[in-house]
Amino acid sequence: MDLGLKGLRALVAASSEGLGYATALELAREGAQVAINSRSADKLEAAAARIEQETGAQVVTLPADLSNPDAPAQLVAESAEALVGLDILVTNSGGPPSGRFEDLSETDWMHSLELVFHSHRRLIHAALPHLRASSHASVLTITSISVKQPIPNLAPSNAGRQATIGLTKTLALELGPEGIRFNSILPSYTETQRVQQLMEKRAAEKGTSVEEEMAATAADSPLGRMGRPDEFAKAAAFLVSPAASYITGVMLPVDGGLYKGTV
Repeated sequence: MDLGLKGLRALVAASSEGLGYATALELAREGAQVAINSRSADKLEAAAARIEQETGAQVVTLPADLSNPDAPAQLVAESAEALVGLDILVTNSGGPPSGRFEDLSETDWMHSLELVFHSHRRLIHAALPHLRASSHASVLTITSISVKQPIPNLAPSNAGRQATIGLTKTLALELGPEGIRFNSILPSYTETQRVQQLMEKRAAEKGTSVEEEMAATAADSPLGRMGRPDEFAKAAAFLVSPAASYITGVMLPVDGGLYKGTV
């Protein structure tokens, strides 16, 4: 199936590894022009080299820390300049600190909200003038299955990502008449560095092994395993593509059936 992504210009935030990287790689495979972002310039260059080697695409690298309030606008401006416009925005961020509600400080909460809500909001706000100039404008927010089913010991993520979902749906309604689509993917446990770190912390707290925690988490899915980043990325590439031109305001779980509810 041709997704119609060839030549479209995409910025994928927080994309030197994990789900962001997998999404950028899949978009490049489909022929999109891609700009990637990370706090670490070294990780960013390494990620770009891997994408270029696998796809032959030329990747724009833009270091920026999205928890800095000024960084999203600068990142969007640099992306639009390098790509000569912008058709696709994928908002993403690193994960906030884990912990129970009472164990987290005011600083933990404020930093977490900068990551999982305000960075998305600022990226979208900065990108709107460029998206309005596109005939295939699409925004994808990467959130979490925790918006449907809170994850233990991830209070800031559970709360902050709800705000991003509310924003995504609101903008789908407000900006749909202008032809800009907004969707979100709600991943569950996927084989990424972030999940590895969560499993290590969980094992340390419970006195178990990482392998035991991985196995227990995988067993909670009807498919009996965690997801792979490439499985997430294929769904992401479809949602931002012209092939999904009549899909907006969707909050899509990519969770292997982990969420047990019906709505």
